[in-house]
Amino acid sequence: MEKQTTKEKILELLKKQVEMSVGELTDALGITHMAVRKHLNVLLKDGFIQFREIKQEIGRPLQMFSISEKGDRLFPKNYEGLTVDFLHDIRDLHGDESIHYLFKKRELRLTDRYFKRMVHKSPEEKMAELANIQNEKGYMAEVTQHDARTFELVEHNCPVFAVAKQFKAACQCETSLFKNVLETESVKRVACQSDGDTECRFVMAFPEKRQVEHR
Repeated sequence: MEKQTTKEKILELLKKQVEMSVGELTDALGITHMAVRKHLNVLLKDGFIQFREIKQEIGRPLQMFSISEKGDRLFPKNYEGLTVDFLHDIRDLHGDESIHYLFKKRELRLTDRYFKRMVHKSPEEKMAELANIQNEKGYMAEVTQHDARTFELVEHNCPVFAVAKQFKAACQCETSLFKNVLETESVKRVACQSDGDTECRFVMAFPEKRQVEHR
């Protein structure tokens, strides 16, 4: 695995956190304030990031940096405009049901692939593996455990954003996919990039284990 450059780390941090100050980047990267400024200036010059200023009661305005549209294109986008055009053509020819059928077929195909990697795993292991799979596909996924049965999955990038923006069936099938492979009906999407949120966020709860009676 190739080692990330400092510029790549900055871009990844901004993608995940949405906005960060120089001080926050300095703390996260563990390098000097001056070094962070140097890298930010190069990224600004190249058009990969942008900033806005927040007025403060004392001192200079606080600069908050974020990913620009050009910078966002550096992250995986597993689609082409042709895919969206084809989906529109299919819907025009065969109606909305054809789109639902296509996404359902994709869901079933992915369910089989994902499920093979979930066999004999605990809830914690299943969630870690789900994040691994999504990261292999470019979703920049992270998992947080809230209690013994409840987890939160955050996807900072959407490789199929152009498709999901126009065809909500893509998002619906992803939620259904997670239910199938995790074997729980309690999967709730609480944020979605195609709805304008900065990330896709899911809350999953696994059912309690049934106690076996011994006679």
